[in-house]
Amino acid sequence: MLIPSNSAGQGAGKAILEILVPSGDEDPIIPLHFNPTEYQVQKSNTFAEIAIPGLETPPIQYIRGASEKLTAELMVDTSDTLDDVRKRYTNKLRNLMNIKSETHAPPIVGLTWDGEIFRGVVESLNITYVLFTPEGVPIRAKLNLVLKEYRTVEEQVADSPKFSPDVEKIHVVRRGDTLASIAALAYNDVTQWREIAHNNDIEDPRNLQPGQVLNLPRLR
Repeated sequence: MLIPSNSAGQGAGKAILEILVPSGDEDPIIPLHFNPTEYQVQKSNTFAEIAIPGLETPPIQYIRGASEKLTAELMVDTSDTLDDVRKRYTNKLRNLMNIKSETHAPPIVGLTWDGEIFRGVVESLNITYVLFTPEGVPIRAKLNLVLKEYRTVEEQVADSPKFSPDVEKIHVVRRGDTLASIAALAYNDVTQWREIAHNNDIEDPRNLQPGQVLNLPRLR
């Protein structure tokens, strides 16, 4: 039995997917016939354990963050018109994973529902056709969509200060590090290398070894 889409009881505010970049698409809006019942946002960070002999629990050092992900189960439907849902919706959704000639990358999209919820690119899309006409034409599809966060370098630099001189930290020396470069990263001030040397009893500032653990003092 065919179920009219307007019987779903959804409110006036409909969730949509919108193509944000590149702009100028003839029809950038992909309406979703049913609002999602839930969506999940996932964020993770990567930390390194610093092995120090004698400690039961090694200190950890922040390495980098990972892109945020949104996972949602959505639905598109043409049961009111009996049009092929592939031609009207799902083909366009699949195209969200194709490379655009203007940007040489898949488009950046926004999931909007009473305001923008998430902006990113489509990492994965699973389409399950769940309702058909007697002739076998699909008229409803369930979408398992994963969006991966998109933020420009400029946005991230503006939002994330890279130094905090009033917080004590640990730094693991990498190849090519100098006390001056570490001071610049930690304090935004290369002249503070002497504080690092003094705090770690370093007599020769040129003799740093990869893997060496330095305690970066809090500046007062």
